[in-house]
Amino acid sequence: MATVTYDAATRLYPGSTRPAVDSLNLDIADGEFLVLVGPSGCGKSTSLRMLAGLEDVNAGRILIGDRDVTDVQPKDRDIAMVFQNYALYPHMSVADNMGFALKIAGKSKAEIRQRVEEAAKILDLTEYLDRKPKALSGGQRQRVAMGRAIVRQPQVFLMDEPLSNLDAKLRVQTRTQIASLQRRLGVTTVYVTHDQTEALTMGDRIAVLKDGLLQQVGTPRDMYDTPANVFVAGFIGSPAMNIGHFKVVNGAAQVGTASIPLTREAVAALTEADESQIQVGFRPESLDLVDASAEGAFPVSVDLVEELGSDAFVYGQLKGVPEADVSSGTTGDSQVIVRVDPRTVPTTGSTIYVRIRPGEQHNFSYATGLRLPS
Repeated sequence: MATVTYDAATRLYPGSTRPAVDSLNLDIADGEFLVLVGPSGCGKSTSLRMLAGLEDVNAGRILIGDRDVTDVQPKDRDIAMVFQNYALYPHMSVADNMGFALKIAGKSKAEIRQRVEEAAKILDLTEYLDRKPKALSGGQRQRVAMGRAIVRQPQVFLMDEPLSNLDAKLRVQTRTQIASLQRRLGVTTVYVTHDQTEALTMGDRIAVLKDGLLQQVGTPRDMYDTPANVFVAGFIGSPAMNIGHFKVVNGAAQVGTASIPLTREAVAALTEADESQIQVGFRPESLDLVDASAEGAFPVSVDLVEELGSDAFVYGQLKGVPEADVSSGTTGDSQVIVRVDPRTVPTTGSTIYVRIRPGEQHNFSYATGLRLPS
């Protein structure tokens, strides 16, 4: 087992003027399950491949334990990687696929067989050891790829979107198995995904990347409750956080004819660059249905009600506010999402009044997007 350290690690592809990964500083503890998450092109897979030795590090360094592996060949880094497309040899049996790396390393047949059988038992693959990959389901193939990594007994597991080829139900089942397996083995794991639900449910900590820059690192609860900026706030959570920018008048954010109270700390943190405006975030579940006369209440015109059985979500517009002033997360649309009681949903076309629950409002600078005191 080992720690992993990115020390201002940078990757600049030839012909590009902007780094794919820009001065990444990240410390991963021994035995930790860390998830790198972000939209396509943010640098998460490049960061993983730099750690694997599959991409050059143009500046900075990468350490596994106390050992600088920046210029070490991939085969000498003591890591095992699980790929998105499984990368199994179709002409080999499951047992031969799982033990191939050990065979190349010159291990004895008895040791190979022992390690393969131990890994197969952990992964419920014992009865499939003599089958070829084509005779397996997608989930079973992914478990074989996991088994191939496990038998090597590496210091670090690297997983590059290993569930993206699975259907929705199997993806939920397999991510639970991977998280449980990692905690049982205690091997330091770096897991890449674009799916923030996977990140929230699997990781001990999450690192959010955007345009090659690290935005925030923290536990799933940290990311959800105290996002560091507007991007993290809109990216983490499903449905996404509602985020709007509003004029600040007399210590409150003006929402049409209504207003959202702001703390003195938030107002005091605004600068001239904010131009007396603020970005306010509130999650769908942070809104309560109230009477129109309630303090801090603002109107939402109901466009659509999405009923999911245990939950219901209202999609609507803030009344009296220009469409461009508010959106749900990073989608770029102008909808406001409200979670409501699924047994008493409002009708389409009606107007509801909602209020942000105390302590569940997120304030961000209009100019920088950084979090302000709430």
